[in-house]
Formats: sequence, structure tokens, C-alpha cells
Amino acid sequence: MSTFAPGYLANHPLPTGITGALSLGGYQLLADVAGVGAGRLGSQMFLLAAGDPDPSAPDPGTQISLHQAKLRDEHEAAAFIQLAAQLGYLRLSGYRLVLERAGLRSKISLMNPATGAIATRIPEKHPGRLLGGGVTATSILATVRGLPSAGPPPDTQSPELLREVLLALALRDDTLGGADAAELADRALTLAQGDASLDPAAALEAARQSGG
Repeated sequence: MSTFAPGYLANHPLPTGITGALSLGGYQLLADVAGVGAGRLGSQMFLLAAGDPDPSAPDPGTQISLHQAKLRDEHEAAAFIQLAAQLGYLRLSGYRLVLERAGLRSKISLMNPATGAIATRIPEKHPGRLLGGGVTATSILATVRGLPSAGPPPDTQSPELLREVLLALALRDDTLGGADAAELADRALTLAQGDASLDPAAALEAARQSGG
């Protein structure tokens, strides 16, 4: 289960040495769920992830993965945001993200701790059109959306955890920007706290229908 507080990546940005070397100073954080997010600067798009804390090792800090230097269209940008949200949701439901440094960037392995199996691997850089072999943010998203649960659903009795779940689900909608998804999640949280019969999906739908 994730131990990352809401807004973790906003409070723990990429180290300045990495942003300087990759010319990413001033990047925009477009998603931030359970220590996983999507960032953008101009045509550059990438995943951000905080490694699981290990008491026996130094803090791994926030790292960058699937770095794409040149987006082809806005649909690709939406796929990065949705992928970050889905990875965050899977982390909330029990999966572990194992980060492996590869130069300035990192590879991410999504591991099911119940079996020890690696469900999918995300490269440190987007392979591009010629070398991609079908590996894109969109294709990885399709893979992780089909994964089974690693354990019991997140304990939504915790307001902070429930809000993270709601935000992850709201960010699946590629018509919503990060701010709109956060606003929708906040409205859904209020509704869910007022009606215990609403599960997260139903609370989001009710928030959509209410329109604020």
C-alpha cells in the first residue's frame, strides 16, 4: 500500500541537477497520484515516480522515466497522464514500483508483491517511432489497465486515501485536465463522505452529474 501523501511529487520535484542536464527546468506537473505523475515542458513529456522508501538505503528521490523528447500530438500527452494515474492507482491497490537508474533517467518495473511477478516494464526513454516496436505510453496503458488486483481494494475509510483513489479515477478521463480532475475528485469526496453507500466510481459519477 502506498505511503505517499497527496501532492508528494509537487513537494518533491526532480532534482535540479537532472532538470538542468535534461533542459527540463520549469516543467509542469500534470498528474500526481501516490508518488506517480506526468510532467511536461513544451514538446517533452515524461513520467515521474518516487521510489518506495527503504530504511536501509538513502532516499531514492523523484525520478524520471519514459522520457519522450517530442510529442506527436495531444492524444499522446493524454496517454501519459492516464498512465501515471493508473500506475498510481495500482500502487494504491498493492503493486510496487521498482525503479532502476539508467543514467539520468530510470526504468520502472511494476511488480505484484503477491506473486513476485513483474507485470510490466517501462523504459527510461520513449523508444520513438523507428525503434518503438509498439511500446508507447498508450500501449503500456492498455497493458496496465488489464492487470488483476494485487490485493484488497484501497481502504477508502481514510479521506486522504479516498481522495487519491478518486483523483486516479478522474484522470482516466482524457477530457479533463489536472486541475479539472482535482476539482471533480474534491466534489466526489464530499459526496462520498456524505453518503457511505457511494463507492468511488459512483461518487465521481454523482459529482459529474451535479456539475459543481
